[in-house]
Amino acid sequence: MRDIVLLSTADWDNPFWTNKQHVACELARRGHRVLYVDSLGLRRPSASTQDLTRILRRLRKALRAPREVRAGVWVWSPLVIPFQRFGWIRTLNRLLLRLGLQFNLWWLRMNRDLFWTYNPMTVRFFDHKRFKQTIYHCVDEIKAQPGMPVDEIERAEDELVRAADLCFVTAEHLLETRRRLNPNTHYFSNVADFEHFSRAMDCSVDIPNDLTVLPPPRIGFIGAISGYKVDFSLLRAMAEAHPDWSIVLIGKVGEGDPWTDVSSLKDLENIHFIGPRSYESLPAYLKGFDVAILPSMINEYTRGMFPMKFFEYLAAGCPVVSTRLHAISGYAGVAYLADDRSDFIRGVEQALSGHCARLPERLDAARDQTYERRTERMMQLVGEST
Repeated sequence: MRDIVLLSTADWDNPFWTNKQHVACELARRGHRVLYVDSLGLRRPSASTQDLTRILRRLRKALRAPREVRAGVWVWSPLVIPFQRFGWIRTLNRLLLRLGLQFNLWWLRMNRDLFWTYNPMTVRFFDHKRFKQTIYHCVDEIKAQPGMPVDEIERAEDELVRAADLCFVTAEHLLETRRRLNPNTHYFSNVADFEHFSRAMDCSVDIPNDLTVLPPPRIGFIGAISGYKVDFSLLRAMAEAHPDWSIVLIGKVGEGDPWTDVSSLKDLENIHFIGPRSYESLPAYLKGFDVAILPSMINEYTRGMFPMKFFEYLAAGCPVVSTRLHAISGYAGVAYLADDRSDFIRGVEQALSGHCARLPERLDAARDQTYERRTERMMQLVGEST
């Protein structure tokens, strides 16, 4: 079994798990030892309380040795100096990170077998060539997020894609652009923990009280409530067109985008921000949704995005209405994909009236897209490239 360094762009303890945490757990379940490296913080920090709190929390965590969070998974929260747009800071960070990684591999008695990275700036911080294999798992168009050093990311990512032994991508747009640089690039869509989210249909699972107090029908969204991802004008139009609907938003406002402004929604009594909820509790919340929605913006970032919530919603048995995103355009048979605001509202109306894909079809679509199956196919390719 291989020892794996997994360089993430999301902290392990983020309440909304992403590809990175799930992949780390699945690799460990298969018998590999994984050193999970928390996000290095590519985006420039703002002066917000949220960012300052995160910096202080990271400083505290950086003083700890790697901690084992699951069987076979250790988490390292490295010390990284913000404001990485300055060259001298990147140089200092590179020194800190390389020495830190060397020490932690020695401490854990891990070998340099496989470097699995989600960070497009990897080549600027780590000497990945010292590992037997390098995997670049591209799950987002990170440079399109607010506050990113776009030019630097583009140059570094091009270098990483060319150098990687394998590239995995989660959207067809990412496949088109990355395969031009590396022919050994493979498409694997985002997937879901079917067993976990299908608990929403379990009779023993109770809908949380903070949801039951809201009058039905409940139209729900779970995820990062960020200005570059969520179409707030669409939510407002929906709330105004149907004041009888309870529109429920579960998640952290400004996740990944501290400049997010939700003031345009605060005066609407039927839009409810109930904050982030634990991963364990999400099936119970989904059980209380009459329709699950993905009111996504259409922009450079979302063109390369396959929303993780899509299959999670389906696994929970929810009717799904989404903006017609490029990555999920092939799933019109199990979800309503809307072309504009009025079409989106019409899709929710139809779902509420029962005109949507049948439950067995929704579940079958989700059941076929699991972390176990995807990781098995990925590791077959990893083995073939040795």
